Amino acid sequence: MNVDAIIIGAGAMGMAAGYYLAKQNQKVVLIDPHDPPHTQGSHHGETRLIRHAYGEGENYVPMALRAQKLWVELERESKRKVFHQTGVLNFGTPDSAFLKNVRRSVEVHSLPADFLTAQEVNERWPGFQLSEELIACYEPNSGILMSEEAIRAYRELAEKHGAELLVNTRLQEIIAADNGITITTDNQTVTGRKLIITAGRGTNTVLKLLGQQLPLQPMRTNVSWFQADAELHSPSIFPAWAYDDGETGFYGFPDIDGAGLKIGDHNAGVPMSPEEALTPFGTEPEDGQHVSGFLRTHMGLEPVQRKGQTCIYTNSPDEDFIIDHLPEHRNIIVACGFSGHGFKFASAVGEILSDLAIRGKTEANIAGFTISRFK
Repeated sequence: MNVDAIIIGAGAMGMAAGYYLAKQNQKVVLIDPHDPPHTQGSHHGETRLIRHAYGEGENYVPMALRAQKLWVELERESKRKVFHQTGVLNFGTPDSAFLKNVRRSVEVHSLPADFLTAQEVNERWPGFQLSEELIACYEPNSGILMSEEAIRAYRELAEKHGAELLVNTRLQEIIAADNGITITTDNQTVTGRKLIITAGRGTNTVLKLLGQQLPLQPMRTNVSWFQADAELHSPSIFPAWAYDDGETGFYGFPDIDGAGLKIGDHNAGVPMSPEEALTPFGTEPEDGQHVSGFLRTHMGLEPVQRKGQTCIYTNSPDEDFIIDHLPEHRNIIVACGFSGHGFKFASAVGEILSDLAIRGKTEANIAGFTISRFK
């Protein structure tokens, strides 16, 4: 098989890239060790936040706004419900760098937002019971992405435009030359002009076949769903949210389709190896414990847990993304290290990767995502 682009890893980033490439009449093959969407990566668990006023740094805002536009386009083209505009409430302590970046994002990019006291939050959304020292910023245009539904949408559209998926497929060898890439899997050989690696926690396993490694640390993390009150927590009246106090960070979702309140601890990850099996919720003694305490403190609820699930972050040292050509291989592009805050950008990252593969450059500002910053 001879193609324009080979994509290794057909999760959120890879599937989006496959779609944007195939839509531009590129011959594309995507290779994945599983059959996406699946539960062994970073896209399962039903939902993800999309925030525009970005606590991780206002430099992400243009990409977040572009991603939002592309998610709406995906929803329209696929006829699948991908985005719920619930708004997002960012709250925490006044000294939080995250909250300071949220405010700076609003001011620099003129984003619609309401800055609120804890009392104003509690009056507006009785499902919160914030203590008086906390501050908040509400983004009305942000909300929730249906993560697995988004993967299904991109997969259907990529295949509709001619992309081919090799699922449940393992790599055996990668031979990189200036005039192309040859990949041997467990059942066939594929050659291509460009290679895109979007393998998540498996990135270094792939790069090992090329004699290279990146500073990545996969982390086992978890989320929990708790019993909710439909009169307080339904998505029509209760926002998604993110909390930061400088030491801890939590995030959560309203009660979508009766699933319950979903809450995660951004800092609860346990290091794991790229090849290690993702163990189920409850394997670690602290699974779900921190979020239960958060529910009591900030929502005034006695937690009744419905279920829990594990997931994977793949962290870079500075928790900023890596989107770059592989050193010494201009025909190989790597996108990884999304550090637990990448899914919302998958639509824009897919577009960026297609630009890099076809034209060798992108209009998006990815100067902060280079590999060379770690040397």
